[in-house]
Amino acid sequence: MRAFAQAERFVSELESRKMRPAYLFVGDEAFFRQRFRDAILEHLVPADLRHFSLFEFDLAETDLSEILDRVRTPSLMAPFQVFFVRGVKNLFGRGSNEEKLAAIEEYCKSPNPDALLIFVADHISIPADVRRMEMQDKERYQRIRDTMGQYCGIVELARVEESDAVRWISEYSSSRGVKVDSDGARELVDALGGDMMMISNELEKLILYVGGKKRITLGDVETMVLAAKQRSLYELTDAISSKDRMHALEILDAILASGDGEDAAIGHIYMLAKTFRQMLVILERNVRDQRMLWAALWQGFRVPPFAAEDIIKQARRYKNRRELTRALRLIAKADLALRSNPVSKRLVLERLVIELTSEPKLDTPGWMQEHLPV
Repeated sequence: MRAFAQAERFVSELESRKMRPAYLFVGDEAFFRQRFRDAILEHLVPADLRHFSLFEFDLAETDLSEILDRVRTPSLMAPFQVFFVRGVKNLFGRGSNEEKLAAIEEYCKSPNPDALLIFVADHISIPADVRRMEMQDKERYQRIRDTMGQYCGIVELARVEESDAVRWISEYSSSRGVKVDSDGARELVDALGGDMMMISNELEKLILYVGGKKRITLGDVETMVLAAKQRSLYELTDAISSKDRMHALEILDAILASGDGEDAAIGHIYMLAKTFRQMLVILERNVRDQRMLWAALWQGFRVPPFAAEDIIKQARRYKNRRELTRALRLIAKADLALRSNPVSKRLVLERLVIELTSEPKLDTPGWMQEHLPV
């Protein structure tokens, strides 16, 4: 558990007060960033003095020299101060930045003993397997190590191996007096794509949900975690986009046999519509990888991490915009049927799957279909 071991080392330095004058948090894993922040507040900043002890700056908005002046200045109100400085990428922009880096080095050689300076480089993503790190991120990280790494303590905020995430779930739950079934822990990690921030948040909800039962099962995860429910729906859209009708109907049957069954039919239609709209955007913007996907889909319209590669693959099975707009029309038609109190909601959904896995009838000229409203 390399990522967790590094986190423990940093926290132990805080506890012992044997800290470097400045640290550099490299990586975009929000779980560790929040964990470190909580530890800093717990060990260095009294709750009643946080207004005078804790400061946050962004190098895109505040000049470095002004920040360093603030760090050097002792506080009359607080015994210790902590400064978080975001926007580290601004130190490595166009032009010469040697003067700025030299100023940080000079401060580290003669720091304020009653202050801690934290630089946050969250523009770099560090995967669990560093061998899969993007070339651009590798170059940025190496440049930071060669410069700021000479005088700042570097702490990696890397993604976590899925096996380590499963182990953390078990250990953390045990510390709260709750047992997690192994298949439940694995499903939680798989459903959330190993995103530790999301995993920790959902785990807290699950611990509250099971209450006195003191045990989290696979069924609890499937009931409470939205992404776990979405997994089966992405399996359904995978079968639909492959035009595998029998498999799609089998998946639909499994979805309806679990949870709220037919009572959740409107919710299933909503998720299908959202997924096909996402595929339409992916196709129109020619998205080919996850980095392009995050840029193409806006906040609130993004897919769970585990589904990113799958939905790109599914979208590219459709030849053009016309095929996806046809699917959206069929889904809208099924939605209307469900809201009209049909005799059988299952029948409506099964008919929708059959239509979505059928080849479209070319009874309308292509240029007209292309411009019909969605």
